[in-house]
Amino acid sequence: MRVADHLLLPAHARIAPFAVELLHFGLKNARACVFPVYIFAMLALSQVAPLPIARYDFLLLACLGMQALMLATGLETRDELKVITLFHLLGLGLELFKVHVGSWSYPEDALFEVAGVPLYSGFMYASVASYMIQAWRHFALRFLRWPPTVLVAPLGALIYLNFFTHHALPDLRYVLIVAVLVVFGRTWVAFTPTTTTRGMPLVLAFLLIGVFVWFAENIATYLGAWQYPDQSDGWRMVSPAKLTSWSLLVIVSLMAVVQLKRLKGARPGQAQDVVEDGDVRPLPRTPHV
Repeated sequence: MRVADHLLLPAHARIAPFAVELLHFGLKNARACVFPVYIFAMLALSQVAPLPIARYDFLLLACLGMQALMLATGLETRDELKVITLFHLLGLGLELFKVHVGSWSYPEDALFEVAGVPLYSGFMYASVASYMIQAWRHFALRFLRWPPTVLVAPLGALIYLNFFTHHALPDLRYVLIVAVLVVFGRTWVAFTPTTTTRGMPLVLAFLLIGVFVWFAENIATYLGAWQYPDQSDGWRMVSPAKLTSWSLLVIVSLMAVVQLKRLKGARPGQAQDVVEDGDVRPLPRTPHV
């Protein structure tokens, strides 16, 4: 349909397709959030229901059960489980350090814990990677002008290391944010809510997901998942300054997921693609089925 003809349609006829597309966008995001939403549900349930074991231990068993279910039902493959497990371990390592230096704490007891860090905590990081993997599948994601590995790998390593080193050395987060803008400034992500492929700058997607995770962090701390020092005498909103931290964590998550996809390829019958910077191949307008 020509633009002029489209403008002659009644207002409801013009708006309806966009409303349907927005609805599909929301529903697919909800499906991609299955693991994070499950964790929130277990946090809420464990806060009000009597439990025969420590709450944090219950959360660990619940997360292990959900992970096994997702693998058994095909929601995640063994290769995807590997990158999720990697994020569980990276997150657990970060938790051990942050709790040790007093950045936050876990106020409840647990049998399955190391140095004051309950083992379920790694699943909160793994759930971010799980969302990335599920969103890639549901939206048939494409990445245009993805930077070369020689730039992506060192940047990801520096972002992760800065979470540790900024306690003793100058905090480089804003330098790293500038580096992200430079390295990923030309990168776009294409996604398909229904039949039309949309796109946005990848750095904008980083920010939007970081904001979403920040809201999730406020819910998690309200439900007692962990506790910041200024929340010891009662819950209060997590500082918006944490947005930079979560956005950087999202960047590391996506880097790892993309590297997995590039190494292992797409699932049979799917056309998930990463087009490197300098590759002139266009992205398809509609996903393959």
